[in-house]
Amino acid sequence: MAADGGSFSATLPCVFSPGARRYLAACAPDGRLRIWDPDTGTLRQEHAPSAHLSATCTCIAWGPCRAPQEGPQRKKRKSEVGQLVEQTDLLALGTAAGTVLIYSTVKGDLHSTLDGGHSGGVNCVQWHPQDSLLYSGSDDTHIAEWDLQTGKTRCKWRADRAAVTSLCVSPDGKLLLSAGMTIKMWDLETKEVYRKFTGHSTMVTDLCFATTRPPDSDGLYFLSGASHDRLLSVWQVRSDGKDKNAVVSFTLTDEPRHIDLQTSSSKDEAVRLAVVCKDGQLHLFEHFLNGPCKKPLSPVCSLQVSGVRAGDTPVPVPLLAASLCADRQRLLLAYGSHLQPVLESVPINTSERHVCLVRDLHTALSLSVDAAVSKVKTPIVNDQKSKVLIPGLPGHQAPIRATPSQSEKRKKGPSTKEMSIEERLQHIELGVSSDKAESEGVSASLQVDNCAVLLVQALESRDNKMLNKIFQMKREPLIRNTVARIPPPAVLPLLEELSRRLQGHPFTAVLIVQWLKAVLTQHTSYLSSLPDLVTQLGTLYHMMESRVKVYQQLTRLNGKLYLLMTQVASSSSSHREEDLDHMAKLVYEEDSSDEDEGSGDEGLPEDDSDSWEEDEEKDELMDVMDRKAHEGEEDTREERKTRADLDFDPENESEEE
Repeated sequence: MAADGGSFSATLPCVFSPGARRYLAACAPDGRLRIWDPDTGTLRQEHAPSAHLSATCTCIAWGPCRAPQEGPQRKKRKSEVGQLVEQTDLLALGTAAGTVLIYSTVKGDLHSTLDGGHSGGVNCVQWHPQDSLLYSGSDDTHIAEWDLQTGKTRCKWRADRAAVTSLCVSPDGKLLLSAGMTIKMWDLETKEVYRKFTGHSTMVTDLCFATTRPPDSDGLYFLSGASHDRLLSVWQVRSDGKDKNAVVSFTLTDEPRHIDLQTSSSKDEAVRLAVVCKDGQLHLFEHFLNGPCKKPLSPVCSLQVSGVRAGDTPVPVPLLAASLCADRQRLLLAYGSHLQPVLESVPINTSERHVCLVRDLHTALSLSVDAAVSKVKTPIVNDQKSKVLIPGLPGHQAPIRATPSQSEKRKKGPSTKEMSIEERLQHIELGVSSDKAESEGVSASLQVDNCAVLLVQALESRDNKMLNKIFQMKREPLIRNTVARIPPPAVLPLLEELSRRLQGHPFTAVLIVQWLKAVLTQHTSYLSSLPDLVTQLGTLYHMMESRVKVYQQLTRLNGKLYLLMTQVASSSSSHREEDLDHMAKLVYEEDSSDEDEGSGDEGLPEDDSDSWEEDEEKDELMDVMDRKAHEGEEDTREERKTRADLDFDPENESEEE
């Protein structure tokens, strides 16, 4: 039985399936679900939800081992009966969008989607052991009971004032444990609180029932683990209600991330517990739950996996998940990266308190390349005389070239003015543009150096506010120069931060792509020297692949929409042209004169070349007639003028009187 953390934790869910046939379900940083086969160590299935980038998986829970009821019924062989009983088919995935996805490993596809039950992200999911029911806890402080046959919520109730971070159903299916800041035990028939347990000062991340005994016999135990807590607490459900404090506690090296245990059915049977901590170590516990124990119990065995880099430098490899086998003699481990974990079955040796497994991850995950096709030749190097130094590893630091503003002292002159401390702090602010800085007498290199220093400090302190200011820069030369000035140890954290921000809103991704291009262009030589580059860039590769995968369909849709809009626009314009009235509202006619007729005939082509003399005579006659008409008009004007003068002459008026 495995209990999983929720969306409040930074880890990705990774769980082994129950039963004899084991599979590993792991969610990668790109939002995809991958099913691995531990026997062969290969990828069995891969599922990418439609909204895997916007609604990432936050928790995983395997369904109970049941015989499949779908399909036509036929008579089973004796060899098939045992396999069908232990077969695990369904897998529940809680998402940050508030939905629960049911994935079928037999079909290899999405079985159903449960939505409408939560208004916040789902932190935990838990199956009912007998009935076809599923329980989910969310950030909206509610618990939802889902009916898997109808795909709808049967019941929903508020569990606590804070978010519900963990759930667990009792083996008999009558009790439900829920936890946020306080652990509550619910009666599933009445949906009322049966018990309350307080003892953790932080969010409870793991809940597991340790025994299968009924609660009335004072033999029902469960354990709980919280974030930032190095103790696992064991609680006893007593019939008299005196169960306010934990009865047993297990010591850990760090907060628990994954728990797998084998329950006990009687007092004479010990509980075996395997806990994977945040620091990547595994602790094994074995204890008889028969009463309180005041002293914290230490693990009987601690296990850690270590890898080897160049120069025989041991590097710890984090454990992702662990599972106790049914024979109680072996342990199934998953370690390495979520993109391609290494699966291994190791024997349990409790005689040694600390066990360290040294494994070569590059040999286990190396890709086979045909020697006849490959043209790359490996040089022969004498390991005794040569020493390999890789940038970024201990013992080697790349020299950082100082800028001229740092190496040279500022010369004081009569025209230059010394900047005050207040002015220097103002110029460090990222809102100052390069043009404004140059107009105020600040060099562009000073601004770039300040941005590089602020970027390194923000990456080390993980200051999101400062990182948001830095990544809002849009000038490509400023981005390129800033990335070029950061030291090599800060390149990989910058690449991880850019990969994380690239999964957000598309408008944010437009700005992040410029930074990513600058990093891959300026620091290609350093990135190619890293031994685990495939693991670091795997998330970025899968994320880009998922985004580009739908580009062709979007291009086709864009073309179809463009044709449709063009046809709509052309049809509407044709209707407007038909509605126009072609009849003129007003017609203006101008009287034609001889001069206009004569001038209009000048531009016409000549039909007969022999009639040019007659045309010239006509033109001369027309000129004479025009002159006479002009002279006649002048005479009439003079006569009118003399008449007017005579009319207005005062002497003529006196004569008339």
